[in-house]
Amino acid sequence: MSEVNELPQLAGELVELSKEYLRQETLGPAKRLGKVAGLSVGAGFLIAIGVILLATAGMRFLIEVFPDGGLWTALALFSSALVCAGAAGLIVWRLTADG
Repeated sequence: MSEVNELPQLAGELVELSKEYLRQETLGPAKRLGKVAGLSVGAGFLIAIGVILLATAGMRFLIEVFPDGGLWTALALFSSALVCAGAAGLIVWRLTADG
C-alpha cells in the first residue's frame, strides 16, 4: 500500500497518464479521420466537375448532331437533361437498394 505522502505524486501521475491516454485515443484517430474526410471531399469535388463537363460535352454533341433550328436545339437540350436525370435516378436507386 502507498504511503500518505505519496498520494499527491500518484494523483499527478494519474492525471498525466489520463491526459496521454486521451491524447493517444482521441486526437490520433481524429487526425486520421480528418485526413480521410478531406481526401474524400476533394475526390467528390473532382468527380462532380468531371460529371458536369461530361454532361456539357454530351449536350454540345447533341446540339451539333441535330439539325439547326430552335426546336431541334430545344430537343437536344431536353434529351440531354433527360439522360442526366435518368443517370442520377439510376445512381440514387442503386445506392438506396444496397443500403
